[in-house]
Amino acid sequence: AGVPVAPPERAAAGSRVGVVAIGRNEGARLQGCLASLAAVGAPVVYVDSGSRDDSVAIARQAGVHVHALDPAKPFSAARARNEGFAQVRLISPDVEFVQFIDGDCTLASGWLRAAVEAMDSRPDVAVVIGHLAERHPEASIYNRLCALEWSSSPGDLQNFGALGGIMLVRASVFASLHGFKSEVIAGEDSEFGVRCGLAGHAVTKIDAPMAVHDADMHTFTQWWTRTVRSGHAIGQRAQLHGASKLRDCRRDRASVLAWGVALPAVAVLLAPFTSGASLLAAAALYALLATRVFRARRRRGDSAADAWLYARHIAMGKLAQGVGLVRYQLRALRGHFRIIEYK
Repeated sequence: AGVPVAPPERAAAGSRVGVVAIGRNEGARLQGCLASLAAVGAPVVYVDSGSRDDSVAIARQAGVHVHALDPAKPFSAARARNEGFAQVRLISPDVEFVQFIDGDCTLASGWLRAAVEAMDSRPDVAVVIGHLAERHPEASIYNRLCALEWSSSPGDLQNFGALGGIMLVRASVFASLHGFKSEVIAGEDSEFGVRCGLAGHAVTKIDAPMAVHDADMHTFTQWWTRTVRSGHAIGQRAQLHGASKLRDCRRDRASVLAWGVALPAVAVLLAPFTSGASLLAAAALYALLATRVFRARRRRGDSAADAWLYARHIAMGKLAQGVGLVRYQLRALRGHFRIIEYK
């Protein structure tokens, strides 16, 4: 009868890879996520953060190991991934790599084979990512913005802001760095990348499809909240690693302070004394910023429509990031951080 031949993805993963999927109220999207993991042939742990829908039932029906976070402690993506990693190590103690994925994503066929090969070829690499696509970029301008945000060139990362939560991680490095920082409620993935860099490990993006993401963002409020969260992340990352040799997020924080805090505050405070001229001057400066971003995106190859969409939301987003940065500073004084959800 011969020896059975495993499917390509199963052969590539085997006992070397474990998978952690995290989610909260993902519903049907979780079904798609877990279905994309079925052919991997590796242990899959689904970590649920207090879902009120049928996410847990969906995961159990899919036959994966379910780990529900204790609601007595604050939820965060960092905490969910850390506990998922621990569960994978319990199930498969000798696992070499762990693939993290969010419940609103599906893993690309062949990704794990390509990612493991990249790891094997470069022992210095701690994290491998690939191309992330947006499922329905045409459904809303906010989905389209996500698609533009995901676009970046392959190679070793210098700016860890490009590192998202969907990644293949060398398990030994993840354990030695104690995983994600649970108190980092936004940008925990990028912050982990910074610590990898500081420890002498490379984080690289290979030229291969990794996953498809479903942002499902259709309102300005969702986009605004998500952008507030990015401002919070910039503040926390700069506080943690801004003084390191990588100077993480120092320029980003300075930009948000200037465009998202100082400029609007000065414009509003001066408005009564300038008959509103200060507000017009601020608007002109934001228009100048948008123009600079537009030109930069056009040089990258974006269409004029995409470049303008991206540019005007970058300019508007400075205000939302300013709110997030101020919120971080206030929360830091209290020493308490709470998850910021946009969907």
